[in-house]
Amino acid sequence: VALLFFLYGARLSTREALDGLKHWRLHLTVLACTFLLFPLLGLAARGLVPTVLTPQLYGGLLFLCLVPSTIQSSIAFTSIARGNVPAAICAGSFSSLAGIVLTPLLAALLLGGSAGGLSADGLLKIVLQLLVPFLAGQFLRRWVGGLLVRHKKVLGLVDRGSILLVVYTAFSQGMVAGIWHLVTPARLGLLLAAEAVLLAAMLALTWYGAGRLGFGRADRIAIQFAGSKKSLAAGLPMASVLFGPQAALAVLPLMLFHQMQLMVCAVIAKRRARDPEEDPGTDGIPGTPVAPAVGRITPTPTTG
Repeated sequence: VALLFFLYGARLSTREALDGLKHWRLHLTVLACTFLLFPLLGLAARGLVPTVLTPQLYGGLLFLCLVPSTIQSSIAFTSIARGNVPAAICAGSFSSLAGIVLTPLLAALLLGGSAGGLSADGLLKIVLQLLVPFLAGQFLRRWVGGLLVRHKKVLGLVDRGSILLVVYTAFSQGMVAGIWHLVTPARLGLLLAAEAVLLAAMLALTWYGAGRLGFGRADRIAIQFAGSKKSLAAGLPMASVLFGPQAALAVLPLMLFHQMQLMVCAVIAKRRARDPEEDPGTDGIPGTPVAPAVGRITPTPTTG
């Protein structure tokens, strides 16, 4: 995980990050989706206990609602859908950095004793695993940035390998802790159904909400993919610190949601890629297709 966040920091251009701050409305929208809308939906799911979800599974569901957004998959899906990739890069990075502080604070506030409480030592562990490698990558970028660009494909394999290793470790810990014996197939099916509703709600809210706020197609795509995702790479180390021995069961909803969001967003990204381009002359009205070139009268520039 530390290697993953080091690479995230080394890839993010400081100039790109500063330029991204100019698009502050988009970034505030993504942060609001990640750390406001998601937690509110998670709190609303409290009514599913105990008929649909056990208290332990609900705690994991609420925790996933507090985790920051992803970086790599948000960028990948935004690129496939022909969205605003620089905005997705900055939005995912800002969300991950904000989550280092906001996720533990929200967990302490909303999960209470089930999260084991937030201690200075726990926060320090999270900072050392996530923030310090990211800042180290930023600091060393001037020396290693060119190398990362030249070996982009290899680093993509490192990204995917790191995520697979994180997932494997989490599932292995779950097997050792015996969580698969604690969750019946029926409960697992109900959890998947609840997460499907949660994901569908966030995908709809981010897409149509961004449209109502006046964002164009490219920005709406970035908001949808960055605002509806949850990071397994950031969530697992946080859960191990916050939940201790109970972390394996607490991250089960996050692991399942992570796989679900990848499969669903892959389909959406391919469909968005077939959407018609927007006409830049429509004053930012989202979703307005470009008129065909046939029959257009192009004014001839005059001199004098």
